[in-house]
Amino acid sequence: MPVTLHGQHLTIEDVVRVARHGEKVELAPEARERIARCRAVLEKKIVAHEIKYGVNTGIGEFSEVVLSDEQVKQFQRYLIYNHAAGIGEPAPIEHVRAAMVSRANVHARGYSGCRPEITDTFVKLLNGGVTPVVCEKGSVGACGDLSPMSQLALVMMGEGESFYQGKRMPSAKAMEQAGISVPGLQARDGLAAINGSNLITGIGCLILYDAERWIKQAEIAAAMTLEALLANMKPYQSLLHELRGFKGAITCAANLRKVMDGSDLVTGKLKVKVQDAYSMRSTPQVIGALRDAMAYARTQFEIELNAVADNPIFIAEENRVLTGANFQGSPVSMPLDMLGAGLTMVSVLSERRLNRLLNPALSVGLPAFLTRGAGMFSGLMLSQYTADTLIVEQRILSTPSCTQSIPAAADQEDFVSMGMNGALKTKQILTNAYGVLGIELIAAAQALDFREFAPGKGTQAARAAVRKVVAHLEEDRPLFPDHNAMMAAVERCEVLDAVES
Repeated sequence: MPVTLHGQHLTIEDVVRVARHGEKVELAPEARERIARCRAVLEKKIVAHEIKYGVNTGIGEFSEVVLSDEQVKQFQRYLIYNHAAGIGEPAPIEHVRAAMVSRANVHARGYSGCRPEITDTFVKLLNGGVTPVVCEKGSVGACGDLSPMSQLALVMMGEGESFYQGKRMPSAKAMEQAGISVPGLQARDGLAAINGSNLITGIGCLILYDAERWIKQAEIAAAMTLEALLANMKPYQSLLHELRGFKGAITCAANLRKVMDGSDLVTGKLKVKVQDAYSMRSTPQVIGALRDAMAYARTQFEIELNAVADNPIFIAEENRVLTGANFQGSPVSMPLDMLGAGLTMVSVLSERRLNRLLNPALSVGLPAFLTRGAGMFSGLMLSQYTADTLIVEQRILSTPSCTQSIPAAADQEDFVSMGMNGALKTKQILTNAYGVLGIELIAAAQALDFREFAPGKGTQAARAAVRKVVAHLEEDRPLFPDHNAMMAAVERCEVLDAVES
């Protein structure tokens, strides 16, 4: 079923469907009417020679420069040329598609002042599978993602390059093959195509969607390790967390109980310690804190998906023009930083549980490094090294981007969000988190193989899912294939699927 752009109802799930799974997009008729109505008002102002920023003036430091009629016709083209100044490898296709659907939904609100043909072209590009080539780096996330969005906007003039049917080619050729006409750029069109933090927003939606699935697997891995370490079950009771009141902790504790339901540990058949280490009994509070941060991030991103994120903003009904900084990326940059730090925090917790599984002084009777042949064999000793190096990289990347502003444009743009840095580093933090969690899952499954009690139903399903990917380590073998295979399985949510089914 197509995703309809109204300007007010776009969700993170919609972005994933369009960007990642190729779902079709349509512009709601009333949205197109709003775009056309707004454009008509703007064209009257252009004819009347009213001074409007970015329409008949320069931008940034040149906002006081008034353009002639002939310059107005050419300005949008040079605006896009000048701002298409990124660097690096092409951004993933799903990132660019996410940016396009986000930008088209901004237009659907009917305040951007562009011609309807520009929005229609975004929709046709998405539906036709034409994705402009956009350098991954170059945005400072303030006047929007000007550099990458300008590379995207080149396609509106039939310029630049695009991916189409698995090939990289000139955009004009891709559009011709896809049957999409080139709309060209007239007054205001170029700036309306680029003046928002839409690539940051698109990437952030995809990261958050994936992180919400990763955190469920973090809870599954935690439950497996808790069982393997003969944990005291009292810290996961519902009332304990309800008394404090944090929703994330309440949810996490409930999920742990679900996974461990039916375990001999829950029935009290096994002797356990009076109180476990923090890395065990604090699991609901720590993972719960990330859950709460993710809930905040989701709210921020879905507000931004449906926001009037542009400058200027043309209010046709009141014949008014508002100028300001609704392109500023800080409202999504800060949640991205928080998400990255939270993913790192929960990864650290995972590694500390891994340490308890491997250390014979802490593992409640498990063999050293989870091998029966300690001395001849080293078991999973080196798996911890790998987890540790991933976490150190996560910690380095967890330095906030939103505090890293560097002034630009002759200090006209003297505070910027650096949200693109936040998006790219949080993506890498999540990639590392797949690896850290994969290693804990391998170790937890190995440890459970040595236990003789009946674990929970969810724990059994999770161990079975791990065993489909990684065999029990009877004697030492190269571990990198196991690490990479389990990392990929976590990214594909295979353990989550097994437990939920």
